[in-house]
Amino acid sequence: MKTRIIGTGSCLPKTVVTNDDLSKYMDTSDEWISSRTGIRERHLAVEETTASMSIEAAKRAMENANVTAAEIDLIILGTVSGDFVTPACACEVQAAIGADRAVAFDINAACSGFMFALNIANAYIQAGLYRTALILGAETLSKIVDWEDRSTCVLFGDGAGAAVVRGDENCGMLSFDQGSDGAKGDVLACPGRANNNPLIKADQTPRYVHMDGQEVYKFAVTTVPASLQKTIEAAGLTPADIDYFALHQANIRIIQSVSKRLHVSDDKFPISLDHCGNISAASVPILLDEMNRKGLLKPGMKVALSGFGGGLTWASAVIEW
Repeated sequence: MKTRIIGTGSCLPKTVVTNDDLSKYMDTSDEWISSRTGIRERHLAVEETTASMSIEAAKRAMENANVTAAEIDLIILGTVSGDFVTPACACEVQAAIGADRAVAFDINAACSGFMFALNIANAYIQAGLYRTALILGAETLSKIVDWEDRSTCVLFGDGAGAAVVRGDENCGMLSFDQGSDGAKGDVLACPGRANNNPLIKADQTPRYVHMDGQEVYKFAVTTVPASLQKTIEAAGLTPADIDYFALHQANIRIIQSVSKRLHVSDDKFPISLDHCGNISAASVPILLDEMNRKGLLKPGMKVALSGFGGGLTWASAVIEW
């Protein structure tokens, strides 16, 4: 029994913000951003919320998979920017789509969130506990970035991606690798709310994402190729056997570095970064949905997925489409 992706869906906010648009609010330019990151525009939530985008992505994935809400046993949603501390965003999705039978919960693994959700769903399916799962990555990062810090705010966007997975005897997930390095968690972090009990006085000023870009880059260009290589070998394949690599869309230089280290043409690395920016947990499923709807993914193709980011965390998988 393997765990197979049978449908995908995504949702981006209606409002598109270009690099030129950002230059009206801060000291930056299209050339400065695009040359360093590969990003030209991103979608920012105005009316949308993490839940509303998740719900729309879920509905599109279910339609693509031709499954009903009654068939969904499990909903796992990766996010660091839910609308509430509680209830979980996954529970909001459950209610909205009418998946009354499903167990629903969120996970926090930052940019690896969708990939961690995929492996958790795989474990449940392999154990025989559930048959059909809805997994999502969704973020409204625009509410937790510092819009006065041009080194980070220009990188991020908002959106949601989803996939329906089900047990299959013939094709699906071939291998998986994941890991964490909490000792380096401070290089990409977003503090929560300060303690507010009557015994102490704490600064209640909102706190935002902060990132040591050089350290994150060094982590990504070493850990991601190693994780992918390990996963590909575990599937009994070589990098040359992989038809596409769907990586977390953090920075074009990271993606190019991974391509070179694996000795694979960058033609095998589809990009959504240019028009979406970095959407953390949503990056991989949004890219996968774009590939699926463009007709790039054919039955029998081998696809390598990889997410990496805050925690620090990373996760890779090889799937047969």
